[in-house]
Amino acid sequence: MRYGVVGTGYWGKNHVRVARELQDEGHFDEVVICDTDEQRVQSLADSYDVPYVTSIDELDVDAATVATPSTTHLDIGKTLLGQGTDLLIEKPLALNSTDAWDLVETADEQDCSLGVGHIFRYHPALRALKRRIDRGELGRIKYLQTRRFSFRVPRRTTGVLYSLAVHDVDIYDYLLDRRPDTIHGRFDSFVREDIVETSTLTLGYGKATGVINSSWQVPVFDKTRDLIVVGSNRSAYIDYLENTKLEVFDAEVFSDPDGGLNSRNDGSMVHVTDEQEPLKLEVESFADASKSGEDPPASGTVGARAIETLEHAERSAREDIVVSMDEPALVGQYGDD
Repeated sequence: MRYGVVGTGYWGKNHVRVARELQDEGHFDEVVICDTDEQRVQSLADSYDVPYVTSIDELDVDAATVATPSTTHLDIGKTLLGQGTDLLIEKPLALNSTDAWDLVETADEQDCSLGVGHIFRYHPALRALKRRIDRGELGRIKYLQTRRFSFRVPRRTTGVLYSLAVHDVDIYDYLLDRRPDTIHGRFDSFVREDIVETSTLTLGYGKATGVINSSWQVPVFDKTRDLIVVGSNRSAYIDYLENTKLEVFDAEVFSDPDGGLNSRNDGSMVHVTDEQEPLKLEVESFADASKSGEDPPASGTVGARAIETLEHAERSAREDIVVSMDEPALVGQYGDD
């Protein structure tokens, strides 16, 4: 298999490194990288001893990663899919659901595999949590909360909704095996007009509630990326910056024989998973799907559904209402485009 990496910026460099490692391990026959910035792509190509091109029209590969700015995903994706190239497109798949579903439909028409870079589906600790939830170890899931905080100048093109919260709407769907019923969104844009720098989402999943907090304007903590899942029997905590640690709290509130309520808290235990790099797992999974003619776990459909959820959050924030996912989203001013 000849594998390409389109885009050699901050995150694209990591894709080049992982692709080169997988080539060394025999997964790829050759890796070719592509960027319109010839000085940058040539320097990276020399570092990893791989060939390069400066136009996707010159890119002759079986499958590729697209790690370019989100605003370019539709055009680059449709061009490469039109050439019969299987694609792993970094998240977000697109900046609106129309474009996202356009990419999914193009992949279907061209009989191509399409994956999206929802990398947390390959996070070892999150995968371990998913297995425990599926086995019923936490009981009924009641509440989920995510924090993604840092302090930085907001990006010029996309805000935290499409840069950060997009991960978590997919993570909640992944853990609960369902999409939300309702969503309420609240956004702030103080630094750059129309660029969301702080976002709070509240999602309803039947009797479970999920809260997603994302901000580039919180200097209180160091970079924070964590998840709490509260179940009726046990609860769990993951610090996403530590790939291998899952902390499970053995605590519950229950009815006693006299009909009253009591509580039990037997403390917590840290479970350590095998050390595996999520990005490498993601690319390897996509390559395997490409070779078999299938879609990877984080498919184009998964990516498009996440964008639909964000659009409903945008409508909620715009109209200051709780929105049902059965209603139309009506893309509006908070599209981060």
